[in-house]
Amino acid sequence: MDNAFATLPPAFYTRLMPTPLPAPYFVAASASAASLIGLDAARLAQADYVELLIGNTVAERSLPLSAVYSGHQFGVWAGQLGDGRAILLGDIATEHGPMELQLKGAGATPYSRMGDGRAVLRSSIREFLCSEAMAALGIPTSRALSIMGSQQGIMRETVETAAVVTRMAPSFVRFGSFEHWFYRKKPDELKILADYVIDGFYPHLRAASNPYQALLAEVCVRTAHMIAQWQAVGFMHGVMNTDNMSILGLTLDYGPFGFMEAFDTEHICNHTDQQGRYSYANQPQVGHWNCYALGQALLPLIGEVELTQAALDSYQPAFAEKMNALLRAKLGLQTIQDDDTALFDSMFALMQANHVDFTNFFRALATLQVAAPEHDTALRDLFIDRPAFDAWAAQYRARLSQEHSVDAERQAAMNGVNPKYVLRNYLAQVAIEKAQQQDYTEVAKLLEILQKPFDEQPEHQHYAALPPDWASHLEVSCSS
Repeated sequence: MDNAFATLPPAFYTRLMPTPLPAPYFVAASASAASLIGLDAARLAQADYVELLIGNTVAERSLPLSAVYSGHQFGVWAGQLGDGRAILLGDIATEHGPMELQLKGAGATPYSRMGDGRAVLRSSIREFLCSEAMAALGIPTSRALSIMGSQQGIMRETVETAAVVTRMAPSFVRFGSFEHWFYRKKPDELKILADYVIDGFYPHLRAASNPYQALLAEVCVRTAHMIAQWQAVGFMHGVMNTDNMSILGLTLDYGPFGFMEAFDTEHICNHTDQQGRYSYANQPQVGHWNCYALGQALLPLIGEVELTQAALDSYQPAFAEKMNALLRAKLGLQTIQDDDTALFDSMFALMQANHVDFTNFFRALATLQVAAPEHDTALRDLFIDRPAFDAWAAQYRARLSQEHSVDAERQAAMNGVNPKYVLRNYLAQVAIEKAQQQDYTEVAKLLEILQKPFDEQPEHQHYAALPPDWASHLEVSCSS
């Protein structure tokens, strides 16, 4: 293990050791994530790995640290933030480049802001499962290697038990990492950080006439593509603050997230977000806003407002192009037509009016047969207003007929992009409640199912069901 981030000047971080937890135990591990760093996930249940991945011991050559950064929270400048409950252990070389390992919940840091630096089992399970579910969906994301637990009590709304998630990403540098130095009027540190990111993760940008402008443009495009992928599966992040935005375009910091169920563009998955800033409909424009915040921070390096604006202008066309491509794939369309936008808009209006389940609708849409509307019964039954569905389905069939779509081929293609299984809140809650009784089998079962989200898995059919009535009372907030 090395630690490239530790080669930056001391102002960028604080060196510290994790705070031990008593009687640690194994909760879960991801074989998929472990394979990225050459580990056998089965070994992670052994006592030495449990001690290491909960922070009670530290590997040789590890230089544990917590990074400083700042950020805008809910659109308001919040000043200095930093890794309040995360400790970077270092990075491990892989065939695809270095992968950083970070412990979340390993104790207080200088950036904890009166917090205890801990994570509870409940939120740790949610982050672990969603990180791996998003990776299986093909969405850029940080990964989750493991959860280790301890019976030590942690006070939130009530007393809960402690847990530590080991997160992995090539880098955890955020938009707010750059904002920190811009607002402190530290151009030297700003340049050091930008050069570190370019040299380590975007070396091809060194050849650009203005590498810092090229960096901003690249991040805008990656961010736009990532958020388009969120929208296409109905994922809502919940806390799109600039300190939660990855400079690599990865989904980062899983707190009060949610997957859309009954479709509502104004749905807010974060109970703390009283104004709805981070609703499903707002995510694309918030991503753009966050890129503007990054652009402002990089302006001293880019040098000219016009060049900065030119880089920022790459966001919206990148989002639109990616979103349209994803929607065509979700509908099994093979060509680009002028009326595609009208077809998409009318589809979303229909979904909105009927509050149809997002995941189940797109999965069921693959069963539609171009020449046999009489077989639409199960698909029609997802809608309260069936005549309205029939009218849209006629438009869709006409579109499919234009390109001579073959039902079987289209269904296979659509099932490859429209997941059957997503991490619904009620599924996570069931796993959490069992885990709180020291039964971790449901966490492992959910992980297994979510790592094959496009497969039929008929033996797990009930995991694709609509949420039960009691799930309507579930709320997630920043305290999660």
